[in-house]
Amino acid sequence: MSGGIIIFSETDQGAFELLTKGRELSKVLNMELLALTIGRKAENLKPYLEYGAQRVLLIPHDGVLDTDAYTQMLYEVAKDDGPDIVLIRSTRAGKELAGRVAQKLQAGCVTDALNLTAKNSDLVVDRYALGGNTISSEVIRTKKKVISVMPGAFEAQKAPAQGKIETLSIAPPPRRVELVERKKKESESVNIESAEALVCVGKGLSAKEDLAIVRDLCAALKAELGCTRTLSADYHWLSEDRMVGISGKRCKPKLHVSIGISGQIQHTVGIMSSKLIIAINKDKEAPIFKMADYGIVGDLYQVVPKLVQKIQTRGS
Repeated sequence: MSGGIIIFSETDQGAFELLTKGRELSKVLNMELLALTIGRKAENLKPYLEYGAQRVLLIPHDGVLDTDAYTQMLYEVAKDDGPDIVLIRSTRAGKELAGRVAQKLQAGCVTDALNLTAKNSDLVVDRYALGGNTISSEVIRTKKKVISVMPGAFEAQKAPAQGKIETLSIAPPPRRVELVERKKKESESVNIESAEALVCVGKGLSAKEDLAIVRDLCAALKAELGCTRTLSADYHWLSEDRMVGISGKRCKPKLHVSIGISGQIQHTVGIMSSKLIIAINKDKEAPIFKMADYGIVGDLYQVVPKLVQKIQTRGS
């Protein structure tokens, strides 16, 4: 396999995660590792070299760019003799970008990758299949390959490289859509993916006002609050920033407490990597108990306040 590996992410943390895995792949496949950044300042890009980028490609730009612009810029870098493997962080925007770039490159594309492995000359991509009930391993046979990788799939680790930062002159394409208005989406400044303790709540909670007792437990445990898709996307009790599962975040806390959650795979894929899982559910047959280290069968409205009281008593 020839060519190189190029990574692109909307955030530095995402780039560092991709660079960490990219280093491993580049060694096995004997490829150069590159990172693409757009609209940044060169003096802020040295950390990319610390995480192993051999070349950091900077495209200067002032102002707001749409997906068409990012697509064209990434395509210009990766086309022809450019890098053969494109790794993009699998955010909502990243998945759209991956599909668009793959189409322009006539490349095979896999989204929401969980792991990447180089076997001989093949790049094997693992991803959830059948609604998250299994993991499939896929190989892209086209020369160019575009893969979006789930946030948090790899732990960012430094390995400084004697790389360099290069500035490219690539102009964005003319806008095909006129931006009339921009409204900020309601969100919270929370990062549940990095939380060491996480409490997740599901449909077992009867009313939005009852979130107060769950927040009391979060405070006692010094934990972040997460939720299932239903409480965020359907009920709108909590923001999307707190959604855990296939449609939300994948978390690796040291402690995870599941409250009123049945344990369907669409949610549990987001907490499978937790070191310790405690489940509270009144249904003793709930699937969540199969993956929990400890389970409490009982009404959350009785169990949670007692837990809070016990924790507070021990801490006083």
